[in-house]
Amino acid sequence: MEVRRESAAEFRSRQLMARDMLRGTLEGDDLERYVQDAVMTTTLDRAVSWAQGNSIYPLTFGLACCAIEMMSIVAARVDIARFGFEAFRASPRQADLIILSGRVSMKMAPIVRRIYDQMLEPKFAISMGACCSSMGVFNNYALIPSDKFLPIDVHVPGCPPRPEALAHGILKLRDKVQGNEREGWRERYNALGTEEILVAEAGDDRSAAGPLAGSPGGHRGA
Repeated sequence: MEVRRESAAEFRSRQLMARDMLRGTLEGDDLERYVQDAVMTTTLDRAVSWAQGNSIYPLTFGLACCAIEMMSIVAARVDIARFGFEAFRASPRQADLIILSGRVSMKMAPIVRRIYDQMLEPKFAISMGACCSSMGVFNNYALIPSDKFLPIDVHVPGCPPRPEALAHGILKLRDKVQGNEREGWRERYNALGTEEILVAEAGDDRSAAGPLAGSPGGHRGA
């Protein structure tokens, strides 16, 4: 969208054209030019996606130290209200985005999944921080990656990620909701086909074509 200054004469001319348009006296080239300048057409699906992508309600939910960074995105420095994401809801029945801000233990995972199941459709999930995405420095039996029990839409790396990084992840989610999802790094750098694969041995019934299907956490290429 281009923003430019216009003179008082141009502003007055547009007012007169709008008046003539309402009266039905605007015809010919003037009508064509007015329609091109003032009328925007779209589809219902794109309009709904635009509204939804700019009015997502996150859940008031925090897990660990990343939650402190998540809380600060509503402050003046990041001001996520510019994009319509500031209305954190205390009930999952009024929210459509859950931000997993911290490590998830084996005991906590079923509760997180239950909260997610109670959220509005369509719903989204952001995995915030290395602990939540790949267990990070707590790589032990007590924790579980978020991908194992939730469909994650956006991963935000870092330990902890800065509020600006979470805001970037939220904007990525908005692009995805509005159908403007950008290419992944494999497509950008022409790296398709570099995924690590698990080679099946004789007598092994695991697929040889799937990316590390039998190795938990082994698909480091994604």
